[in-house]
Formats: sequence, C-alpha cells, structure tokens
Amino acid sequence: MTSSSEGVSKYIEVEDDETLAIGYYDDDDDFDTFTDGNLDCSCEDGGGFSDPLSGEVKPRILLMGLRRSGKSSIQKVVFHKMSPNETLFLESTNKICREDVSNSSFVSFQIWDFPGQIDFFDPTFDYEMIFRGTGALIFVIDSQDDYVEALSRLHLTVTRAYKVNPEINFEVFIHKVDGLSDDAKIEKQRDIHKRANDDLADAGLEKIHLSLYLTSIYDHSIFEAFSKVVQKLIPQLPTLENLLNIFISNSGIEKAFLFDVVSKIYIATDSSPVDMQTYELCCDMIDVVIDISCIYGLTEEKAGQPYDKESMAIIHLNNTTVMYLKEVTKFLALVCFLREESFERKGNRELGRRALRGKVTES
Repeated sequence: MTSSSEGVSKYIEVEDDETLAIGYYDDDDDFDTFTDGNLDCSCEDGGGFSDPLSGEVKPRILLMGLRRSGKSSIQKVVFHKMSPNETLFLESTNKICREDVSNSSFVSFQIWDFPGQIDFFDPTFDYEMIFRGTGALIFVIDSQDDYVEALSRLHLTVTRAYKVNPEINFEVFIHKVDGLSDDAKIEKQRDIHKRANDDLADAGLEKIHLSLYLTSIYDHSIFEAFSKVVQKLIPQLPTLENLLNIFISNSGIEKAFLFDVVSKIYIATDSSPVDMQTYELCCDMIDVVIDISCIYGLTEEKAGQPYDKESMAIIHLNNTTVMYLKEVTKFLALVCFLREESFERKGNRELGRRALRGKVTES
C-alpha cells in the first residue's frame, strides 16, 4: 500500500507553464504581463498543497463531478481564455491537475481538477488531506444527462468533505444549460435542489448548504458563477463592498464592479442587484480594452503591458447610459454604470482616478 502523498501524486498531471500562459491570448497578442508568474500550473511530487517557495497556503477550489461533465472545459474557458468551441477537442482528464491562480492579492487560490473516474475515497488516497484547508468544492452536474448517478456521487462527496472540514463552501454547477429552454432550466434546478437536500436531510445533515448555479461556457453564466464562488474566499469582501457602496452614494454612479482583468471575475460589487446583461457588458468592455490596447496602445517602452495605469475607456450606450472603466492596479479594473447627465457633472470625468485608489492595495 502506498503512502497518502504517493497515492495523490501519482495521479497529478504536470503541465508546462508556457503552454498554459499562451492560453490567455491569441498567438498575435502580447501577453507577457499576464504570464510572468501570474498563472503557474505545477504539481510537486508528494501532492503538496502549498507554494513550495513561499510556504504560503492558498485557498483551494476543488472541481469534481462525473466524467464528461465539463470540468476541464470550465477551467480552460474561465482561466485560459479558450474559445468554447475549442473545448470540444479537449481530451478527457485522467490525472489530477493543480493550477495556481495568482492574479492579485484578492484573486489568489489553487484549482484542483479531479477526473471523474478517479475514486479519491480509495484507501491509497488520504481524502482528509484533500479536503482539509479547502475553501470551496465545486461539483459539476451535466444537465443534459441523467443525473441520478451524479447526485449519488455529490451526496457521498459532500458528506465526507463536511466531516473533515465543515467550513467548505459547497457549490453545484448545473452545467450545459445552453441547450435547455428557460422552463427546463428552472425545472432541473428545482429537481436537483430538492433531491440533493432530501438526501442530506435523510442523513441528518440539514445544516449543509448547497449553492446551485445554472452555467454554460457559451455565455457569461460560468464567469458569474465563478465570481460568486471566488468572492466567498476573499476575506476583504465586506470592506470592498462597503467602499463601493460609499463610492456610488457620493458620485451619482448607479452600479460599480471591481473586476479581475485576467479572468473577468468580479471580486466585489455594490449592494444593488446584479443582472446578467450588465455583467456581460462589463466583460465585453474589458475584452475591448485589452484587444485595442494590444493592437494600438503599446509604445516600445511599454511593450508587453496591454493593461497599465493609463488604461481607461468610456462607452456611451444608446439608452443614455455611460460605461466607464479605469485601471485600479495592473490586474484590477473599476467598471461603472452611470447616466449621461451624471457623467457630465464636474469632477465625474475623473471618477476612476479617485475610485478606490489608495484604498485598494496589493499585498
């Protein structure tokens, strides 16, 4: 019988850093800024969970689910800027893959992608070591397939993980909903929610909370779902939300987001509700800024930096709404929505320069 560390490490896949970095931008883009240690995928022998150089233990996000449920596709689309259509050619994952995401002090965690065919409750695995210190467990369910087996696996995974670490956030992605009607989406979400919670109640574990999301890689729902997951791992979230609330109450702004530019995950927003259309507009605006900067905005001395302290954008929509984007740090952007009359007021043209600068600091 192998030791627990050997049992984990023999399944771990080591990926080349350069190959992963190229996933952020097209071949013609200049992406050095985003690849210099900001995204590192490496798996040390022994299956350690901490940074081998700094000894820092980052929050872990575990991606679990049955085979072909879409786990690897989610990871590639969200963190590698892969086109959803390209994921059709991904091979099935057969080893645990660890990826370090360290875009900023707020977005800093590890993602562990577990192949569906691996039984991590096998005696050769120390599953307690896997769940200990884990911040979030994402279980992906294919909504277009029979999910009876997936619900059974979800129940087993959640109950064992909870016994090891009651602080884990349990997230369920009801995935591949792009092929379903709105009524079918709601019905499947209701059915999965009921069955999963009934199973937990039968086991006397009503206190476990499952957060369910309808997701697809073919729209921005997967980015919004990941945003909600990551926000729960950010200890500064209440402070950031409070700062944004104060900011909009004193500036005439209607909605404000703090975005991680690399992944398009929003790490904080004000207390007003978020609708999908607004979020999609923010993501599209970030893409436009980066793409235009890569083509037109780079000087020789700033080559390799498509996003810097000079980055900003103003877009006037056809409904008298103005979108305003301003760099906060080299990995964070403030994206705001406001009315044209508010934008024209004295001082609001420079709102991005004052927004959160000096209040949001990178460690």
